[in-house]
Order: sequence, then C-alpha cells, then structure tokens
Amino acid sequence: MQTRAMRRGLELTLLGLGAAQLGNLYRVTTEQEVVDTVDAAWDCGIRYFDTAPHYGVGLSERRLGEQLRRRPRDEYVVSTKVGRLLEPSPGTAHERDAQGFDVPADPVRRWDFTRDGVLRSVEESLERTGLDRFDIVYLHDPDDHFDVASTEGIGALIELREQGVVSAVGAGMNHAAPLAELIRRADVDILMCAGRFTLLDGEALDELLPLALERDVAIVAAAVYNSGLLSTPRPAPDAMFDYLPAPPALLARVNAIADRCEAHGVTVPEAAIAYVARHPAIVSVVLGARGRGQVTQNAARAAASIPDDLWRDLAETGLIPKDPA
Repeated sequence: MQTRAMRRGLELTLLGLGAAQLGNLYRVTTEQEVVDTVDAAWDCGIRYFDTAPHYGVGLSERRLGEQLRRRPRDEYVVSTKVGRLLEPSPGTAHERDAQGFDVPADPVRRWDFTRDGVLRSVEESLERTGLDRFDIVYLHDPDDHFDVASTEGIGALIELREQGVVSAVGAGMNHAAPLAELIRRADVDILMCAGRFTLLDGEALDELLPLALERDVAIVAAAVYNSGLLSTPRPAPDAMFDYLPAPPALLARVNAIADRCEAHGVTVPEAAIAYVARHPAIVSVVLGARGRGQVTQNAARAAASIPDDLWRDLAETGLIPKDPA
C-alpha cells in the first residue's frame, strides 16, 4: 500500500485503521472479530493504527496492543491520545458506558490536559497496550480545555518527544479552527482532522490545510464518511450526518453527487476517500472497521481509480467545496 512521509522520519500508509470498534463502539465486537480486523488490515498492507483510552475505556488499547505485539515493531506506526484519564468506578460497574461504547461504566473518564495528566495518560496507555513506545500521541478533543491543552498539555507531549518516548505529537479534533490555532501556538508534527474535510464539508480548506502545508504539519483525515452519509453508494433515507439524522437538503445533495459519480464509474465512498487523499497535506485517511469484510471493503475503495474528470464535474456543478488538488 502507498505510504506518505512526514517529518520525524515517519511514513504512514495512505489508509489507516481506526480502532474505536475494537472498543465495542455501539455494539460488542467479539474477540474473533478483533483478530480478523487487525489481520485483515495487515494483509491489506495497512500499517498505521489509531486508538485512544476513550474507546471502550481502555478496551481498544488493550485489544489493539495484543494484536500488534506479535508483529515486528518497526513495521507499523501506532497512535494513541491523551486528555481523558481512566479512573476506577466500582459503584457504576453495573451500568453501561454512556458515551457510545458497549462496556461497563467502570472505569470512567476524567478530563485532564495538565502536564501530570498527560504524562500519566501516556504511561497508562503503554501499560494497557504492552507496547514499548508510541509513534504518535494526540491531544484528544481539547475543545473545552484548549488553553491548558495548547500550553501545558502540548508542552508535556513535546517533552516526551524530546526524550524519545514518542516520535510525533499533535491533536485530534472535530473542528478545523482550533487545530490551525494549535499550529500557530506550538511545534506540532501532525494533526487529525475529523469530519471537517470531506466531500460535504470544506471547513479545513479555508485555513487549516494551507497553514499545515506552510508549516510542514501532516494532516490525518478521519470521519471522511461524515458518520455514514457517504459510506454507501446511495444514502438511506435515515442516514446520519455528524451523528444526527441528515436533513433532506443534504440527502438530495449526496444523491446528486452519486449521480455524477455513477456517470464516471465511481461510487460515493470511493470518491469520499479519494477526494481528501488528493490534498498534499494529507498523509493518511483513517477509517474504522469491524471484521475482515469491512477492512477489505475499505482497502478496495481506497485503491479505486478515480478519473480527474469527476472532480471537475463535481466542482463545476457546485457539489463539492472545491477540488483540493
């Protein structure tokens, strides 16, 4: 699989595996599905894997680490995140997690972007995964804690980078503007932008991506299907957009995009991946998956050949923000 280089000597595969599903996102992922997911990703040539303590309150990290430990450490890149510490909560162990994961509500998350919190989070993530190091560590969703995250939090990650504990540092967020502001404030290497650079959302094109190119900051694109609306050749009437029901006008727009894609022999999901991958700031597109079938489907979509005429067609009809290439 194609790789793209970033500074600090890292190369990421164009397609990365997001491991939220390994943490029982929305429903239980069986142990066999975990094995099949990571095996299929490896077989498809995927060598970038992303996880976080948030995903299943540590379950994703434990499961991904178990699968990666039996593979040559220098042959893959792995990232995790900081900002949510996991603390025991036996009093809520009989409840289910309220943040989208089918796991007991023990442990529970506590926001912490302080230096001590970041250092503790990385140490605990290393213990959960059983890995000797992380290649990339992101501040995770620091929206409501941006002042401390963009000073003390990123400062702690930079310390770890200087000590060789991690290779590259940055942040992952669902908004482009604060990611751009972080580039201005700190010496970050890589940022994960979720849902703000897609066929339907060009927010990152205005400021974040040009600034990233100027400052040599790599961008990982996540949530390129916008919560499922772009994940099928035609959207279902009840399709979701950014975790909410898609409004009729947006459904009509996606159907119009599908019309143009079909005229060029392309599916909407194939176009959704290729559209963001065309931008020179993008080093990887991370897609979540559960089981071998979803992984191989994503890999096939990422490998699809897309004619340049499609982008001109979509841009001329105003169906995409603009051609990013």
